[in-house]
Amino acid sequence: MDNTKKFLLHIEEAGVHVKRLQDTLPILKKMYPLNKGDFAFLSPDEQDKLDVLSFRFAKLQDLLGTKIFREYLSAMHYPVEDKNFLELLKELDKEKIVDMDLWSEFRGVRNSISHDYPSEEDEKADAINYLVEHIEQLIEITEKIRKSFEAIAS
Repeated sequence: MDNTKKFLLHIEEAGVHVKRLQDTLPILKKMYPLNKGDFAFLSPDEQDKLDVLSFRFAKLQDLLGTKIFREYLSAMHYPVEDKNFLELLKELDKEKIVDMDLWSEFRGVRNSISHDYPSEEDEKADAINYLVEHIEQLIEITEKIRKSFEAIAS
């Protein structure tokens, strides 16, 4: 399968994650901001919404970072072979698709929400609050790549 077909399949998958995040965000904003003590009082539905946020955020970020960025740059005729992720990220930053500092923050947040240790609930609450505030930026990155690719393809 060529890179264009792979890109289109992956950007379609990203759209599923984006849609679920957008559907969940209004509910999460009602719970915002969270603090450590709030976790004990969340309803099962609220806990499910936090799980959707965590899962879809992690899946979208991983899909962008491991597949879509490389496929997009390849379609832009940027030589991606033998390039590490940091080099790809620098190119995307230069193209105003992704801010490297923001991506680094998202990586840190992903690490914080991937654990369910009760002793780290402050960190988890901070990470969730960060996502509620900034998840739209990850969605915007996805949309920028999709729109740029469509412009190139047409």
